[in-house]
Amino acid sequence: MSTQVETRLIDGKAIAARLKEEVGQEVSELIAKGIQPGLAVILVGDNSASQVYVRNKTRSSTNLGIHSEQVNLPSETQTPELLKQIGKLNRADHIDGILVQLPLPSHIDTGKILRSIIPAKDVDGFHPTNVGRLCIGKPVLVPCTPMGILEILRRENVPMSGQQAVIIGRSNIVGKPMALLLLQEHCTVTVCHSRSQDLAGICRKADILISAVGKTGLVTGDFVKPGATVIDVGMNSIQTLEELELLYGQDTKRRESFDKQGYCLTGDVNPSQVIGMAGALTPVPGGVGPMTIAHLMKNTVLACRRRRIDSKRSRA
Repeated sequence: MSTQVETRLIDGKAIAARLKEEVGQEVSELIAKGIQPGLAVILVGDNSASQVYVRNKTRSSTNLGIHSEQVNLPSETQTPELLKQIGKLNRADHIDGILVQLPLPSHIDTGKILRSIIPAKDVDGFHPTNVGRLCIGKPVLVPCTPMGILEILRRENVPMSGQQAVIIGRSNIVGKPMALLLLQEHCTVTVCHSRSQDLAGICRKADILISAVGKTGLVTGDFVKPGATVIDVGMNSIQTLEELELLYGQDTKRRESFDKQGYCLTGDVNPSQVIGMAGALTPVPGGVGPMTIAHLMKNTVLACRRRRIDSKRSRA
């Protein structure tokens, strides 16, 4: 495919680093007032990917001066036991944010667990009260990945007002809250899913195209309007050299990573076809992922301010 436009790769790591620097300054200001934001992360079981995610979140919060607690529970933990642990954290004044790492073991009622976190400490933004407030445009703790994407669009000066935005995926974690955020930015929003007909045709109309379905290579050149901004939320694993070459050609860095680990990470976008069509693209890794953790930190500080400063002012 001949190159039609020059594609700018968006450096999510650099944007996340700037955001964390700003959050760190806020934390320093709060500590100077005698207030240290606190985050508790609960991990149930020994899922290796979840362990990595939790370590990264704990490390980020500690590096920024946020008090961090990690609660590790065995995989046989039952719903009542987990609810009891969350109840303690709900009542702990030094904890401003509570995050339960997903997925939980299948025998635990995930919905009941997420609803048990009080909305003021729900830094993942999954509680029905927070979802409802987001829907009607009220101040709220917003899910971290969609808010991270919005931050990318803002900081990259991507026009949103009046633009066509298409989201592939209707999950409660990314697709639906992303649609609400873009509506608030005055985009015209279309949400696609597994039953959408002529998916490529719908996507070709998008000025902003966001894919969050976890399907390797789904978004090809046929999906992209020349010059569009493409946000790749997918986090998938390439397991064969054939697939690696199909997506990345003779990319030596990807090949080295594959040879070293036996796999390498990719998103929903086929970069060999989309680079040269999109005006801007978030790579995987290094695009949306770092922004998710950065916004978790921002949500924790925001929850702290609202709980320990704003609420006291309103009662005064």
